Amino acid sequence: MRVKGGPHTKRRHKKIRKMARGYYGQKSSTFKKANEAVLKSLRYAYRHRKERKREFRRLWITRINAACRNLGVKYSEFINKLKEKGIEINRKMLAYLAVSEPESFKEIVNKAFADGN
Repeated sequence: MRVKGGPHTKRRHKKIRKMARGYYGQKSSTFKKANEAVLKSLRYAYRHRKERKREFRRLWITRINAACRNLGVKYSEFINKLKEKGIEINRKMLAYLAVSEPESFKEIVNKAFADGN
């Protein structure tokens, strides 16, 4: 006598079809197509979680660069001066200051390029 595993299979299929809810055509209704679509979308989700972090960093750098250029400074020189002076502030905060509080950002730039210690 063979074991078919009915309840377990039904539960597994139901889980996949629930994840595929809202997909177009057979991808939302039949298990085989839904499984293919869900597996693919999970791969995309995994990859894009990593890419989102890169995209945000690029955005912050672009914003900082634009604010630096308005003050007549290059982004790379600014970051280098911050490291030399030991000013530890991350790019997310710098970008926020550049957009929301330009006066504070200008003070940080002046502090980075100030002579002496």
